Amino acid sequence: MVKEVRRQLALSQEDLARELGVSYATVNRWENGQSKPSKLARAQLNAFCERMKEAGILNLPEAGRG
Repeated sequence: MVKEVRRQLALSQEDLARELGVSYATVNRWENGQSKPSKLARAQLNAFCERMKEAGILNLPEAGRG
C-alpha cells in the first residue's frame, strides 16, 4: 500500500519519509516487506492518506489502508 500511495502522489521514498517523520530507510523497509509500520507510524500514514484523499489527490479503497 505504501508504494501505491507514493505512486499516486508522485513522491520519492525520501519525500514520503519526510512527510511522515520517518527515515528513508524505514519507508524502503516497509515497501520491501522487511518491516511493518509501528502503531504510531501507521497512524501517521493513515492520517496523511486521509488528508490526501480529502484533497482529492489520492484514491485508495478503505480496505487498502494500513
